[in-house]
Amino acid sequence: MRRPVAVRVVGPVQWIVYPALITVAVTMILATPVKLFGFSLPEPVIPLVLAFAWPLIRPSWVAPMVLMGVGLFLDIFWGGQGLLGMWALALLAVYAVVLGARSFLIGQDTAVLFIWYASCCGLAFSICYAIASFKIGNMPSILALLGQVVPTLLLFPFANTMIERFDDGDVRFR
Repeated sequence: MRRPVAVRVVGPVQWIVYPALITVAVTMILATPVKLFGFSLPEPVIPLVLAFAWPLIRPSWVAPMVLMGVGLFLDIFWGGQGLLGMWALALLAVYAVVLGARSFLIGQDTAVLFIWYASCCGLAFSICYAIASFKIGNMPSILALLGQVVPTLLLFPFANTMIERFDDGDVRFR
């Protein structure tokens, strides 16, 4: 006799809404003017984790809308002087690239995913650097850019955990 198998249904609230709210909250916490050992807290672009993981978990029309909202939040929160939409464009570009390569990336080793994550971070920061350079008329500091790129790259384990946790969360999509 077969036993019934419990189906774990993971909806958009678990893999889109909660991570987006956590991302916004952690971004606000890391922006507090606290100094530890003479250094300020790092300000990684945490939504890049979501832009990389969401198309690999499950393509959706909700995820790009939430990414656009989170990107606009970043622009307003970080005081983008006339650069409204810059981070939204960068996040949507990463989402589009990963969505296009989804069939290749599904089931790949963690090292391959990290290389793609690093490449996508490079793409997003290149887009923002170019937009900021053209809009401001001056090239931003490379050291400040690296101060944001390195902590963002160190967030890859969170993207990998999200992918592993939610990838098989709903057996209806196998």
